[in-house]
Amino acid sequence: MEQRITRESQVQRGRRLEYFTIAYNCLEGLISIISGLIAGSVSLIGFGIDSGIEVTSGAALLWRLSREYDAERREAAERTSLRIVGLCFIALAIYLVYDSGAMLLRHEPPDPSIPGIAIAALSVVVMPLLARAKRRVAASIGSAAMHADSRQTDFCTYLSAILLSGLLLNALFGWWWADPIAALAMVPIIANEGIQSLRGESCCDD
Repeated sequence: MEQRITRESQVQRGRRLEYFTIAYNCLEGLISIISGLIAGSVSLIGFGIDSGIEVTSGAALLWRLSREYDAERREAAERTSLRIVGLCFIALAIYLVYDSGAMLLRHEPPDPSIPGIAIAALSVVVMPLLARAKRRVAASIGSAAMHADSRQTDFCTYLSAILLSGLLLNALFGWWWADPIAALAMVPIIANEGIQSLRGESCCDD
């Protein structure tokens, strides 16, 4: 009985984390896209699109957690959610290739964006804490889908750091190419994580 109560509390915690993920990424995406349009920043707009991918991943995990108390439906939801998160990884990798390639080809440095720098800096702080909390819940309930979602949040941290570095380097030194080069270096790692998720190979270690 105590074990069931503990599991239920972890599932509830997982739901709260996913609700926060969805709310935060909606705000992050809105600020990033508006700031990107104003500054002419392809990377900021792309970062906003990535926030939409995070929302999709969070919604998939909420659906997975809603099937927690029916073993058969839980297993089916786990597999489906893992595939959805995997597809989100693949979509993110494709977006990075397209977005970064477009930036390099256009040679058009964006204008400095204070709101963009602020939201990227905030995400660098928030996302690692969120990813760690998700991994703990994933380990406690044995959910590979939630573990994969925590990795998605990790990559949002990396992208936030890359975006912040690119915006600062562009604003301070005019190094507009720093952001797309760094983002392209992440593509193989993200694509590999997506393939593993689609195959159901993500682990749930803490």
